[in-house]
Amino acid sequence: MARAGYQYGTSPKKLEPNYERKSKKRKLEIVEDIPRQKVQISSSQKKRQRQLTLIVIGIFVVLLTISYRNSQINEKFNQVQELKKELASLEKENEQSEVSIENSLNFNNIEKIAKEKLGMQKLTNKQTVYVTLPKKDYVEPATEDVIIRDETNWFQEFVNKIFNR
Repeated sequence: MARAGYQYGTSPKKLEPNYERKSKKRKLEIVEDIPRQKVQISSSQKKRQRQLTLIVIGIFVVLLTISYRNSQINEKFNQVQELKKELASLEKENEQSEVSIENSLNFNNIEKIAKEKLGMQKLTNKQTVYVTLPKKDYVEPATEDVIIRDETNWFQEFVNKIFNR
């Protein structure tokens, strides 16, 4: 007792193809191989191609410009960093020089260097010489009037004459 559509056993049921289907087949058109010179592209397609080409070129130029500016920024940043390092080393050197100068300006150090390197000695009372100067003033007052004349060009003199009358 076989039921409709059910098959007993391990082998699959073989389906028969449905031949009753009607397929709508289009007729294939045979196109002759036309040389490229004879193919005509409409003006709207040409315009669209030009626009697309210009957009692609524009995007490329913008990206190239951005890339160039970024490289310039990186170079300037590296220069700034190098200059900061140089500044820090110069400031450190300057501080060390200031410390060495302060140490050398100590009065005891100056006296020691003067005695040892220069062979200097402290003054004694016998080496002191007093000089007396007369109380007369050696500056003479000016007897002539001094006229200070600014050097001006001819245009400035002309303007001064017009406005001063």
